[in-house]
Amino acid sequence: MTITLHRGDIPSGLDFGDAVAVDTETRGLMPMRDPLCLVQLSAGDGDAHLVQIDRDTYDAPNLKALLADQAVTKIFHFARFDLAIIKAYLGIECYPLYCTRTASKLIRTYTDRHGLRECCRELLGVELNKQQQSSDWGALELTADQLSYAANDVLHLHALREKLDEMLEREGRVELAQKCFDFLPLRAELDLAGWAGIDIFEH
Repeated sequence: MTITLHRGDIPSGLDFGDAVAVDTETRGLMPMRDPLCLVQLSAGDGDAHLVQIDRDTYDAPNLKALLADQAVTKIFHFARFDLAIIKAYLGIECYPLYCTRTASKLIRTYTDRHGLRECCRELLGVELNKQQQSSDWGALELTADQLSYAANDVLHLHALREKLDEMLEREGRVELAQKCFDFLPLRAELDLAGWAGIDIFEH
């Protein structure tokens, strides 16, 4: 595993192929209060690129171009949160996308444990350390433990998508999953507009 930390933006010409795993770290869980601090990326090749955002400008043209590229699928785990954060602070709508948590909920109906750690443990035999989940991502200097934690949030998403796709195909739920993925940008927009805790479709 190679972890590369970039300050402000990724270098131009960095190639992630046709699918990039994406995750974000923030100061908390409320998008309009807690700013975006870090964006993690991986091509599924065992390398992770971590972008420490310049919170004075949020000016990251190469990162924004990658996230907005419609020729590149963005793979998330719990895309709803990441999409809202990215739109709020980078002004980018990510599409097309794949959400491993959404896929897990559609196909792993035998469990209510759909966190990344549980999915990786069962489907990949990988044990993730989540001790740094609650830490200060706004710090100017991130610790080695923080960098390792952040990298692990994207390093396994390509493999996880493959396993989940096999299960979705087996159970005939591929089309349903795609419709859910297509809806997620709108769900994130509703969150940002004030409907985060409300299901507008209920009676």
